Amino acid sequence: MDALITAATSADERRRGARIAVLPVGSFEQHGDHLPLATDTVVASLIAQRIAADHDLFLLPPITLSCSHEHAHMPGTVSISAATLYAVINDVWKSLRASGVPGLLIVNGHGGNYVLSNVVQEANTEGPRVALFPVREDWHRAREAAGLESSGAEDMHGGELEVSLLLHGAPELVRDGVAGDDHDAPERPHLLTLGMAGYTRNGIIGRPSLGTAEKGKALLDSLSESATAHLSLIGIS
Repeated sequence: MDALITAATSADERRRGARIAVLPVGSFEQHGDHLPLATDTVVASLIAQRIAADHDLFLLPPITLSCSHEHAHMPGTVSISAATLYAVINDVWKSLRASGVPGLLIVNGHGGNYVLSNVVQEANTEGPRVALFPVREDWHRAREAAGLESSGAEDMHGGELEVSLLLHGAPELVRDGVAGDDHDAPERPHLLTLGMAGYTRNGIIGRPSLGTAEKGKALLDSLSESATAHLSLIGIS
């Protein structure tokens, strides 16, 4: 796969003159025994790279550590606090505005980053300038377009969707044995209290055995198309 960090120069961005930046936000957390700890960062980066390329936007390097406290019981997981992530995103946006890029599309690859919704809500009190992507409707549309067999509730972590995106964009990161990691736990009423340990022993909630590269490509195609509506709302004239 392409490097996660953009290779653009200052001259490249001067010529581009983009008014919107794209910031991938991932995590560093367990994804079972056969997917990398950086899975969410790779997923967010694949989506962000595709959107930036299709819409000629300023691609930022990913934030690789975020709020993964529900995975703390499994080796390799590293988190930062919600307050720290909140501060980092706001600092990034402040820096972008100072350099003449007033719009920001945050591409979130980790469902536990709840604080990002608050960041975006607060940023837009004086007008739409920041968007969070993908939202639930974008994921639902992408799942339908790609023909995913599992639902969003079933496919919560390390399942069909994430494996499909990795098989398409970074197949070398998917290790042999992932197809045997399926684990069913569609109802998780106490996830915030019990964490992932309350619902899975192998770290997976979903069916990675259903993942294919073809589905991954279709997911990215749909997400890039869905991003258009978000970008139009924060477009700066």
